[in-house]
Amino acid sequence: MDNYDFSVSNLGQPVVDSPLHDVTFIDDELVVYEKDPKKIIEEYNENGTISAFSKAGPVKKIFHDPKWTKAAILTAGGLCPGLNDVIKGLTITLKVDYKVPIVYGIRYGYRGLNPEYGHEPIILDENTVDDIHEFGGTILGSSRGRQSEEIMLETLKRMNINVLFCIGGDGTLRCAHDLHKFVKKKGLNISIVGIPKTIDNDICFIDRTFGFETAVYATNSVITAAHNEAKGAYNGVGLIHVMGRDSGFIAAYATLANTHVNYCLVPEEDFSLYDGERPLFKCLQERLIKRKHAVIIVAEGAGQYFFKDEHKLDKSGNKLHKNIGLFLKNELKKWSAEENFEINIKYFDPTYNIRSVPAHGTDAVFCQMLAQNAVHAAMAGYTDVVIGHWNDSFTNVPIPLAVHSRKKIDINEPLWNSIKAVTWLKNRASKSKN
Repeated sequence: MDNYDFSVSNLGQPVVDSPLHDVTFIDDELVVYEKDPKKIIEEYNENGTISAFSKAGPVKKIFHDPKWTKAAILTAGGLCPGLNDVIKGLTITLKVDYKVPIVYGIRYGYRGLNPEYGHEPIILDENTVDDIHEFGGTILGSSRGRQSEEIMLETLKRMNINVLFCIGGDGTLRCAHDLHKFVKKKGLNISIVGIPKTIDNDICFIDRTFGFETAVYATNSVITAAHNEAKGAYNGVGLIHVMGRDSGFIAAYATLANTHVNYCLVPEEDFSLYDGERPLFKCLQERLIKRKHAVIIVAEGAGQYFFKDEHKLDKSGNKLHKNIGLFLKNELKKWSAEENFEINIKYFDPTYNIRSVPAHGTDAVFCQMLAQNAVHAAMAGYTDVVIGHWNDSFTNVPIPLAVHSRKKIDINEPLWNSIKAVTWLKNRASKSKN
């Protein structure tokens, strides 16, 4: 059992009565992190304790006095369905439930906390956020990259902000953690709370992030179009490139959601094109001879070993991947000519279409509940924490725990077995890299 620290940082003893009424307050409830009951028993028998998250939710005593609280919200990183839903949920919970007098919207991510860029904050209230959930994107704007912790803290102090919400992925959360350390070093009582935003669903110890469900739903029409285009041409191949930097959850779930997909390529499992016992192109040829059409979905981080030149980094420190979709398209054309085997490729890249749409259905509900629990955590005085979801419960996850590694598909688990069961991936043995 890994020695993870599940303890949540707090600013001090909460002594202020919560202004909330007609709610069920939580006590020191715990959510066991390990899903396997056998492992829970083994851990308890070994050391007499069970590793667990603290449960998120409203508490009877809070740390920040709402009458003297000023809150700020920022969105950072790439766009994702549900950003405006979370902004609205945070604003309404702060203004209506806790009666916080001022809520600022910080523009363009962490840049908005650096006066050098000149991005003036906006005031958020019930009127400002009234209908923003109907639109994709973020009304606050976003950016990637870090800013000086000292400069950002000076801005927070100047604006008398004592609660900061950072909506973003692992890069955003790492910045939030570093800002927390600087704030703590200065001995200031500022709660910094994250809301996990990543369309890739790849944040560790969080089983679901907002926007992911909508992204999977949005792929449905693209897969159907790719299938129709492929069937409409002789030996047609619909090739779809989707997001998934280091984790192929979108490609995997999209494959199960619309079983027109015949090949699902993800970063977690290597594949070969030409050689080995069951190379991709040979398997594809067998499919085309038998069925005359095929659909391939590939996550952006898959097959990066095919590219020999060095990968650059973006402003958040993430590796910039080469375009595997276009690479496969070109390699398929070359292979087709060499084999004198006719194929007709229809290429789709819905990346920006998917990530900029409004949140869909239960994803929007999830956004609202994440936002509410983030406010509860911040007002209780928790800091350096991100709101997670685990074992059907909302949890307070220490940011260092959430960003210590990326969550990935386990190809030995049922999810990947299900993928193989509905595609032509089964019986493909070769994993050589060429």
